[in-house]
Amino acid sequence: MTKPEMPDSDDEKGRARLEAARIRLRIVFGVGGPLGPGKIDLLEAVARTGSISAAGRELGMSYRRSWLLIDGVNRMFTSPSVVASAGGAQGGGAHLTPFGTELIAAYRRVEAATRAAMLAEFASFAEELAEAPEAPANQD
Repeated sequence: MTKPEMPDSDDEKGRARLEAARIRLRIVFGVGGPLGPGKIDLLEAVARTGSISAAGRELGMSYRRSWLLIDGVNRMFTSPSVVASAGGAQGGGAHLTPFGTELIAAYRRVEAATRAAMLAEFASFAEELAEAPEAPANQD
């Protein structure tokens, strides 16, 4: 197993720190709370699992929290992103609508464009980025 190459110069180290920066984009439309990475991740999980409860479990949240977030997204727009069917003998389920699929795609495009803009705008500051402090050793 080979070790990853370590940046040699301060410039390369700064660029590596800039590349490691994360964007947490939230769009506030005014109804249903902000549309951000948590709701988008939940929509993607519903698409994968076919279930609001399974999507919530996958993301470490309760069914109630998952349902409230999905309801918030559905209230943001006149078209629903997720349609759920009641449980029972046949089992319930949920599926992403075509509108929900496009909403995810649009959010991910805006996220990528925002990241590209951040990298371009902050490139001249890369050398000035401070190193993250190391976590303190456990004192047990």
